[in-house]
Formats: sequence, structure tokens, C-alpha cells
Amino acid sequence: MTNEQNVQSMSCCSYSPGCCGSNENADIAKRQICIDFMYLDLSICSRCQGTDDTLYAALAEVAAVLKATNVEVTVNKIHVASEEQAYQLRFASSPTIRVNGRDIQMEIRESLCESCGDLCGDEVDCRVWVYQGKEFNVPPKAMIIDAILREVYGSAGNPTNPVDDFVVPDNLKRFFQSMQPKG
Repeated sequence: MTNEQNVQSMSCCSYSPGCCGSNENADIAKRQICIDFMYLDLSICSRCQGTDDTLYAALAEVAAVLKATNVEVTVNKIHVASEEQAYQLRFASSPTIRVNGRDIQMEIRESLCESCGDLCGDEVDCRVWVYQGKEFNVPPKAMIIDAILREVYGSAGNPTNPVDDFVVPDNLKRFFQSMQPKG
């Protein structure tokens, strides 16, 4: 069973009164959280694959909290396949996770990604995640959980407005140009 299937099939396992199958939250409107997972490649890129796996592991871990707080999560997996799409999405680095429009890693740091370089035949830098002062090629599960819980408990603030003068980074432009059929 995949992590994605685990999240969808999870049920409450607590023994608290009115838990499993109850209508305790029936009169409370469900709140929505939208998570956008944007990436360049899931077939080869180890950073994108690891981020995908970690995202679903984090969701599985907070499933009971989401249920208890009557929060429904939608995950949009978005393969960014062109410079135009990157511009429309304000996609500055791969991979990216946004919770209700906010990038969970506001500072963009990158390092050479051999997987994506092998894919396109050029040097490509991909995101490095910084959490608690350390750098990771894949976001730590705790980092994703922190972002989700900030949204659940309302301390995330207002969504970040897209920058009107956004420019697709040269790094991504090279990647997309290298992926174009030659000739």
C-alpha cells in the first residue's frame, strides 16, 4: 500500500468517547487545507521522490489531529513541465510544498541535483530544505507537520501574495530548455 493510500484509508483508532464513526463534528463546518506539491520530476529525481514520500508520511502522522479538528486536506500534485507553467505558478525551486498558498520554506537555497542533471543533460540545482538550522535534500517530516499544524491552529497568517514581478529563475529556464526536443 502506498503512502497516498495509507492517508486516504486511515481511520480513528482512539478509544475516546464518540470517536470512531461519531457525528461529534457534524454541526461544525469542515475547514479546508490545500497542499500544493510542485515538482520537476517524480520518475528520476530523488529529491522530488523523497519529498513526495515524506509529505504523505507527515499527513499520515497528523491524520488524527486533522480529523479531531474537522479539517479536510486536499493535496494537489503538480508536475511543472514548462517555463510558462513555472511562471504561472510562481514556481521558483523544485520541489516546492505550499500549504494554503504559503511555501513551507520561504528562503530558497539550492544545490546541485545530480538526478535532474541526468534527466536533462545539464547542471541543475534543486531545493535544499533548511529546518532547525540544518540543511536537508528532502524536507524533514517534522517540518511538514509544523507547517500543517500552523495552518490547523491558525498561526500561519495571511497567504503570501504572488510577486507581480516574478521571473522564472535561470536555473529552471535551463532545465526546461534542456528538456525540449532537439531539432
